[in-house]
Amino acid sequence: MMGLFSTDPDQLNVYGYKFKWGTLHQAPEELQRLTCSYDSVATDALNSLDKLVPPGPIRSQNENQETIEAKNNKKHRNLYKLVREHAETSESVGKLWREINNIPDWVDWESIERGQKVFWRYGGPAITALTFVSLLGGMSSGRTVETLDRTGGFNARVVRQRLLETTQHTLGVHKDIESIKPGGEGFESSVRVRLLHAVVRQRIVKLAEEKPDYFDIKKYGLPINDLDCIGTIATFSATLLWIGLPRQGIFLRQQEIADYLALWRYVSYLMGTPHDWLATPETAKAMMESLLVSEIKPTKKSGTLANNIITGLEAQPPTYASRGFLNAETYWLNGSELCQEMNIEKPSLYDTVLVIGQCLFFMITSYYNRLIPSWDENHIKLVRKVLYDILVHKKEKGGLGYQAKFNFKWVPDLQNATTPLGERAPGQTQKTGAFRHSGIERTALTTLAFTGVVLGLTALGGFRVITSFGKLISRNLDWVSAVIPISTLA
Repeated sequence: MMGLFSTDPDQLNVYGYKFKWGTLHQAPEELQRLTCSYDSVATDALNSLDKLVPPGPIRSQNENQETIEAKNNKKHRNLYKLVREHAETSESVGKLWREINNIPDWVDWESIERGQKVFWRYGGPAITALTFVSLLGGMSSGRTVETLDRTGGFNARVVRQRLLETTQHTLGVHKDIESIKPGGEGFESSVRVRLLHAVVRQRIVKLAEEKPDYFDIKKYGLPINDLDCIGTIATFSATLLWIGLPRQGIFLRQQEIADYLALWRYVSYLMGTPHDWLATPETAKAMMESLLVSEIKPTKKSGTLANNIITGLEAQPPTYASRGFLNAETYWLNGSELCQEMNIEKPSLYDTVLVIGQCLFFMITSYYNRLIPSWDENHIKLVRKVLYDILVHKKEKGGLGYQAKFNFKWVPDLQNATTPLGERAPGQTQKTGAFRHSGIERTALTTLAFTGVVLGLTALGGFRVITSFGKLISRNLDWVSAVIPISTLA
């Protein structure tokens, strides 16, 4: 059962997330129409480019999974560059170029810049939430998984690279205000991802025409349709604000919420996704909750891709996390019921306690640094540098080591209609654990120990104060007892 109703029919509980259904929510039947609509502007532009600059031969999934992007960029069409070059010669390409470079009236750059800083202010818990709730937890949308399953990008051997590329887009979107403006890093990567979505949609539809049982469009809707894209934007924005961060003890201020949504509304606009629902916190939260009711229906494929993500991240830099710890994070952030339906192994009590330690670490650093503006700014600069180093620039620390161009690498084909469950590499578990590596688990354990010592000292100090106070009262009572008989005699 997806969710249980309480005695109040408007009170819903969807896999542990409780809310009240209201007038702003949309029923599954209302959202269903969005599975038939898609980003036609990017699709028309792609069709025109295919005529102007025909694509080369399509390589198989297996061939593409063996390549390294930095060495093979020249083998792929640079669609962003082609759009820019042919904007004046093709009406449909020009329409796309004009749309992305037009700044809507509702854009408030100051609010967007504040929204970018929200991400860096809570960098650690934000990255954790995006990984385990938005990406891994997002696999619980059984309908959306049907598209992801066919791309091959979530094969256990390559999924880490796929996630790092997605993370690089996220970092670029939040980098700074110039990055998200036309021509900036975040702007460009958003448009590149938009074009990639158009290519994948085109490819799967073509294969479904050749072999109707390859992808059931009537059942699942068009691949990467408007509802899929709204769901993706929601997991990176609303879900982060109202599920991912709160479950780690991080609660944002109302201004931070409004600013973060303002940023992702503009990102949604750049990516050709319906965005009016992001106009206010109330409508954004209602859309997120509507999607929980409509879309969270895990399947066997959901479990396969979710477990492949865990396999791909296990024992890898920069966290060097064990599978048990990764499982514990998944359970903590998504809930036991949902994780069990996706066949994720139940974590031990030890790993769960470590996750609590991680949450304590995030809470202490996040709330402490936002107290004073100068601390906040220094913290934001430091987190931005560290995350770019370990996730993008420095391959030896776990980063990609190259600037992702979001080329068409994960190619759907008829020979690989589904993604298999991956196997763990031999000796993988020997590289993990709080006592084997100075990764996130050791940090969590250290935080628990530090917190325990502080609480212990506080309790001891409190006990001594109470004991001293008790002795003082006792002495006073003895003095009063001695004085009263004298007073009586007088």
